[in-house]
Amino acid sequence: MPAKSRFTRLDAFTKTVDEARVRTTSGGIVTIASLLIVLFLAWGEWADYRRIVVHPELVVDKGRGEQMEIHLNITFPRIPCELLTLDVMDVSGEQQTGVMHGINKVRLAPADEGGRVIDIKALDLHADDQAAHLDPDYCGGCYGATPPPNAQKPGCCNTCDEVREAYASVSWAFGRGENVEQCEREHYAERLDSQRKEGCRIEGGLRVNKVIGNFHIAPGRSFSNGNMHVHDLNNFFDTPVPGGHVFTHHIHSLRFGPQLPDDVIAKTGSKSLPWTNHHLNPLDNTEQVAPEPAYNFMYFVKVVSTSYLPLGWEKNTGSSSGSNNVGLGSYGHQDDGSVETHQYSVTSHRRSLAGGDDSAEGHKEKLHARGGIPGVFFSYDISPMKVINREERSKSLSGFLTGLCAIVGGTLTVAAAVDRGLYEGHTRLKKLQSKNL
Repeated sequence: MPAKSRFTRLDAFTKTVDEARVRTTSGGIVTIASLLIVLFLAWGEWADYRRIVVHPELVVDKGRGEQMEIHLNITFPRIPCELLTLDVMDVSGEQQTGVMHGINKVRLAPADEGGRVIDIKALDLHADDQAAHLDPDYCGGCYGATPPPNAQKPGCCNTCDEVREAYASVSWAFGRGENVEQCEREHYAERLDSQRKEGCRIEGGLRVNKVIGNFHIAPGRSFSNGNMHVHDLNNFFDTPVPGGHVFTHHIHSLRFGPQLPDDVIAKTGSKSLPWTNHHLNPLDNTEQVAPEPAYNFMYFVKVVSTSYLPLGWEKNTGSSSGSNNVGLGSYGHQDDGSVETHQYSVTSHRRSLAGGDDSAEGHKEKLHARGGIPGVFFSYDISPMKVINREERSKSLSGFLTGLCAIVGGTLTVAAAVDRGLYEGHTRLKKLQSKNL
């Protein structure tokens, strides 16, 4: 017996001769339709195999010693830049007072004049060359205060700004600089009054420790008085502007960490349904109106660490860009293509520093504390959990092949059943017609 005949009885695909086959018009139509269906479903299976989905997972954040960047763009249409100070402090005891590095103060024309940009540089009422023409032996007094360590001439206060810093170092209020030789020489009070009706936009970024803390924008130079953080409010409240300066503000954008590209955001949610998008910043385009100068706005922010891992990130090796030595704006971008950023939720509160209740809003039982500092305060807390958004293919290669075989086999099986039904029905109709004749 030939060797090939040993497998004959195992053949599951029995053959028929051409003479035993019947070809019909309906069978041809069903064949074409089934082929089109197979091609359509196979294309869908291929597209599903090529589709990249983002799978979120929640883990405990085990990072330590990290920092994070805060990027902000806030407009204050009724306060000049000279009166605004940005301070940062956290529970570790670190303070950044009068933050200027990475932050721009943009002077804006009064709102009734269109609010155009006057100057993009930080406002400096005392020109840098004010002390350039002084006698080389000149040493201005600090009026009993401690000379600032960064003075142009050690142990002296040759400019109005150095006198202001000296006053702040010993927790003294400065005011308009009356009877201060340096400020009168630089016409500090006159320049301040000429800019009273201007607005200011604070934009840029700052790097903070990844611990509980706050940053705030308040009027006047800040200094510490014992355990109290105090601002010199004299120039804020003592103003010739009708109605005074108020902390009406427009938050154009506020985010923690780098911004994800638009194509990545599109994968994580829908812009038409904000609650499905994990990377929308809830404070963007927020506008608040202050009815009086002594008014305080507080935003309580809950920050959640978030990692975005693109497809194939584990194959790329290299050093991390999360080092504290990288430039502002680059922190969080990794060499393997992943991004370490943050998302946040926020609740807000506003109150008058004069205290009182909410009788006007129908809540007499709600009382507000009296006192405080006018300004805009952002208090942030760090969640112990971390969200990891990982890019993955929706199907593996084996899953794609399995689905493709299921499409071909299932479609042909159904098509064979349909064709058999049509053929049998047509045959029976012909027999009934022949009997009637």
